[in-house]
Parts: sequence; C-alpha cells; structure tokens
Amino acid sequence: MKNDKITNICVFASSSNFLSECYYEDASELGRLMGENGYNIVYGGSTLGLMWSCAEQVKKNGGLIYGVMPQRLVDMGCRTDNCDEFHLAEGMRDRKGKMDEISDAVIALAGGYGTLEELAEMIVQKQLGYNKKPIVILNTNGFYDNLLKFFDVIIEEKFANKVIKNLYYIASNPQDAIDYINDYVEPDMVISKHEIYSR
Repeated sequence: MKNDKITNICVFASSSNFLSECYYEDASELGRLMGENGYNIVYGGSTLGLMWSCAEQVKKNGGLIYGVMPQRLVDMGCRTDNCDEFHLAEGMRDRKGKMDEISDAVIALAGGYGTLEELAEMIVQKQLGYNKKPIVILNTNGFYDNLLKFFDVIIEEKFANKVIKNLYYIASNPQDAIDYINDYVEPDMVISKHEIYSR
C-alpha cells in the first residue's frame, strides 16, 4: 500500500546504454512497481540508460515523470519530451537541489560517479537533519557490495559514527525497495554534535 506521506521518488541511476541486461531489468521493474503503487518519478530528464528504463515504466503504469536537467545537457541533446513536468537547472548543483526539493524519497540504482555523488550528498543531508527521507540503495547484481564495504571501513576507522548506517536501506531487489518505502515511518531524529562526531 502506498505511503501517504510520499508521492515523488527521486531515482539516481546510470545514463549508460551499454550495461548488462540485469541492470535494465531491475530499473524497469522498479519503475513498474513505482507506477502501480501510485508514486511519481523525479529523475534526470533523459531517455538514456537506467534512468529511462525506470521512468518509462513509471509512466506506463500510471505515474508522472518529473525531469530535471542542466542547460549543458539540454544543449547536448539529452532532454526527452516525455516528461509531465520539466525543470531546467543552471548546473549540476542546482539540479540536485531541485530534485531534492520536489522529491519525498530517494532510490539509488547502479550508476557511476554522478550517482555516487548524489547518493553521498543525500546521506549527509539526512545525517545533519536537513531531511528525513527514506534513502534506498538498490544493490542489483551486488553492484554496491564494494562501496558498502568501504562504508564499513569509514565507520571502523572512526571517520563516521556507526549510527549513519541507520540512514539508508540496502534493497536486494525492486520489490524490497518499494516495500521499504511503503512501510517507511519518519524517524524521530535527534541531531547532535555528540551523535555525529562521537565513536
């Protein structure tokens, strides 16, 4: 059942068209489930890669598409005309801000440096109390296994408090991701210097 407090889900994902088929399958399945569960997608606004595999299925299954793209990528011909609402951003930083502003939840699919940057920023935003949104990492094909091990190293070496692991959820498949968002309850977060910087 749809979470009444969540309408728009921001999806961070690869724009590559040259990946193994399993990644596109999970992206498409996630989009289908999002649409069927009454969620809209906020994404990069193109017809490329996993981003479009997900967005297309959201649209086909009753959801709306909100695209956000910086002018430079529009000039490169990356924009799609399939968005229900399109937001033009000045640059990548403005793009992230707009995506954050109009979304109620975040799901990171497999992706490259851009996806990693977007995911990391959302975790830090939540760590500092700027949002209480569900943050889901969809670990298709074990793609994020090594990154998650590195996250453990960050914690083990005291670069971050272990409570940071409570800020995001690792989903093994699209249904798992949607179930988590459907059941998500905003935490009563107490943001303090001690919690962030203590061992």
